[in-house]
Amino acid sequence: MRPSSRPSSRLSCTAAVAALVLSLSAPAFAQNAPVQDNAEMAAIYAADQAIRQGPPDRFRDRAFVTEMHAADAARRLQTRALLDADALQTGEDYRAAAFVFQHGSTPEDYLLAHSLAVAAVAKGAPEGAWIAAATLDRYLQMTDKPQIYGTQTRKTRDAPATLEPYDRALVPDSLRTALGVPPQSEQDARLEQVNAAAAAIAASVAAGPATPKP
Repeated sequence: MRPSSRPSSRLSCTAAVAALVLSLSAPAFAQNAPVQDNAEMAAIYAADQAIRQGPPDRFRDRAFVTEMHAADAARRLQTRALLDADALQTGEDYRAAAFVFQHGSTPEDYLLAHSLAVAAVAKGAPEGAWIAAATLDRYLQMTDKPQIYGTQTRKTRDAPATLEPYDRALVPDSLRTALGVPPQSEQDARLEQVNAAAAAIAASVAAGPATPKP
């Protein structure tokens, strides 16, 4: 009797199926390659931060501030174009975009900045937590509501810096800490230092230059 060929046929079939599975699964590894941060978004963010570096006295120069605001508006347009083109993919992309819109001029800018910051955290960038809190505070301020985390300091020409209006009761310090925001006691201590330094400078200016001794 001729031996049956069924076992070898089954083995051949199994091997063929295994080979097919391997060939189909190979491209999946390429698809799961790490997504790179968007280079253009990184450059926009770097420019946004660079213009804000340097001596604080620059912000008293109206021409400089006007130039900075114009550059901010241009960066928001660039960032919006990247967002609409689905070119922002990583948590860092969204975090950088959030900072750009945090330097906006309307409540809608700040609300979009907040959404971008939330997306940054969801995309795996925990550093986006602080900007998520800060953007919400700024949005609340711009809509005539008190901030809730204490990230925003206001200063008018003839008054000391303040965190008010500030709803201090809504958010516990444990939540502030989770988002990278200092607790209220530390916020108040920093504010006191800022105002003490400003008062010392004002007093020095008011006193005028020291009279030289004979």
